[in-house]
Amino acid sequence: MMLTAAVETVDVSALAVGPVEIILRILCAMLIGAIIGTEREFTHRPAGMRTHMLVALGACVVMVTSQMIFHQYRIYGATPDPARLSAQVITGVGFLGAGTIMREGPSIKGLTTAASIWAVACLGIAVGAGYYVLGLTGAAGMMITLVLFEWLQKKLMRSRYAQHMFSVDCHDIAATLERINALAAQYDATLTAMQVNQQGDDVFEISFKADFSGRHSDERMQDFFAALSGDPHTDTVKTGRSRV
Repeated sequence: MMLTAAVETVDVSALAVGPVEIILRILCAMLIGAIIGTEREFTHRPAGMRTHMLVALGACVVMVTSQMIFHQYRIYGATPDPARLSAQVITGVGFLGAGTIMREGPSIKGLTTAASIWAVACLGIAVGAGYYVLGLTGAAGMMITLVLFEWLQKKLMRSRYAQHMFSVDCHDIAATLERINALAAQYDATLTAMQVNQQGDDVFEISFKADFSGRHSDERMQDFFAALSGDPHTDTVKTGRSRV
């Protein structure tokens, strides 16, 4: 009984979030969004610094608002759930991430950026709840994942993955397409996203992606390029590594 009485006499209003704490949480959330967004913008991704800052800021404000509502109505005997609004943020921010996902042929781009937007919202909620160490540690983990592991992934995948964009100018479309398909079969390449555009009266451009999966991908790509460049049906051949 004595313990119950002591709990009931706690001044809940003293636990409310003050103005200085609100400002600190919002600035911390914006900082986290700016750090993650800068990395995404530096790598030319669909959502950049301002988008991530706004997501983190909004999530932080929602969480602070939830806490303030809880403290405001707790003294009247009500028991509002301070996590209810933040749960809706985690669900609702998915529509923003979906806007960064694009399909290009068989490839899907933007999944990492969509995940970063969702994760930034979660970090904003953590900071909005006052868990600074959790928010900042999570931001550091995101940066390690986006920067260090991207570099590591490229190192590990380099020997067995190579996707290149090709652009071929020619006069005889049928003969050139036949030659491209024959070379793709010879060098074990998968062709996707093929397009044909007319450049002039009798000049056509054939663009496509060639995926050289497996061992010795770079060597096979170079042999494919050399054979295609030396074909009498092609005028010019250009290539560049495709970003997945």
